[in-house]
Amino acid sequence: MTILLRNALIKDKFSKHFNKRRDILIENGKIVRIATSIDHTAEKVVDAKGLCVSPGWVDIFVSGNDPGFEFKDDLISTARSAAHGGFTHVFLTPNTQPVVQNKTSVEYIVGRDTGFPVCFHPIGAVTRNTDGKELTDMYEMKQSGAIAFGDGNKPVQSAGLLIKALQYVKAFNGTVVQLADDPSVSPSGLMNEGNVSTQIGLPGKPALSEEITIRRDIALSEYAESNLHITGISLASSVEIIRQAKKSNTRISCSVPLHNLMFTEEELLSGYNPLFKLSPPLRSATDRSALIEGIMDGTIDIVTTHHTAQHNDVKMCEFEYAAHGALGLEAAFGILNELKIDVDNILNCICYNPRKVFGLECILEEGAEADITLFTEDFSYEFTSAMNQSKSKNSPYLGRTLKGKIIGTILNKEMNKINLHV
Repeated sequence: MTILLRNALIKDKFSKHFNKRRDILIENGKIVRIATSIDHTAEKVVDAKGLCVSPGWVDIFVSGNDPGFEFKDDLISTARSAAHGGFTHVFLTPNTQPVVQNKTSVEYIVGRDTGFPVCFHPIGAVTRNTDGKELTDMYEMKQSGAIAFGDGNKPVQSAGLLIKALQYVKAFNGTVVQLADDPSVSPSGLMNEGNVSTQIGLPGKPALSEEITIRRDIALSEYAESNLHITGISLASSVEIIRQAKKSNTRISCSVPLHNLMFTEEELLSGYNPLFKLSPPLRSATDRSALIEGIMDGTIDIVTTHHTAQHNDVKMCEFEYAAHGALGLEAAFGILNELKIDVDNILNCICYNPRKVFGLECILEEGAEADITLFTEDFSYEFTSAMNQSKSKNSPYLGRTLKGKIIGTILNKEMNKINLHV
């Protein structure tokens, strides 16, 4: 297939065409020409007002439900959500049934063809059955296509096991992805511990559970001289700990969940809405401001949606018994735009930095494979349930006015695949 993108603003800071409007001709999944004007007959022409293009976006922490929990989401519905959100690469956590912990389970995900322009990258489990007791064969999974290693929504609590994992992956320059939480600290906590939790009478989860995990894991990374990515950053104190650590440790990186940038604990003052039962929990307005500042100054490398599909039966019930998690893939760009984060910083967090940290190269130049997100910055719209592509409905962003429309995605893997919703 031949695709012609007309008058597109190229938002790729590594391209010689950065911040210039150009026509882009794509043939059989490759960028064959970039010029001020291209006179060529193409099967598909995209000429949208305010069209911008960048390398395809990346979400590095999305709950894997397939196999075992396909009633929440399967690979097809997850791919549809990702494509409509502008993502061409999605990292799936290993918390499936069975757990992604060997060659066979990795190949099951890597080998699936969803029919959408989305590439799935499995995160292989660090410990067998993610139970924190015995290491998996991470090298075998790396050879089969695992992008990184971690126990997903179950942080590795044993310092001894984690340091062995860090030493293990160092042999092939791998990365361990660790959730910033010690669940043994106040395991019954339902929300951020503070004035709001006291006011509404819910047991709180203290900042300490996140802070001690980050401090410990940074120290282990330094000792092992190995790559560590910390996800689930939600506190001002966590941002400062990482900011100081990065002055001497270049092997650590971190990501913040989308919901911690958008909401605060005060959402629960109007009622015990289970849509706001999230992990990490919503924190204070001060924490939220510090997270946004951390994005602006580069302390926080990546924004991830922590997209977690949950069936209504376990989500829309009493707050105490409701499952954690929220959808976020479709709304991510619109939310970040509404937060008034400039587009270059947004792209740092959902495009350049995740690609750099996890080794996914891409550049918008002639001869390169087509791996592109098409979007516009200025289009405002209401995010409605009709836009939700997941099998589940647990999105806290429904009904909100968002800014920035995803026009489409183009990704060439083995064959050319296109999803241009214009």
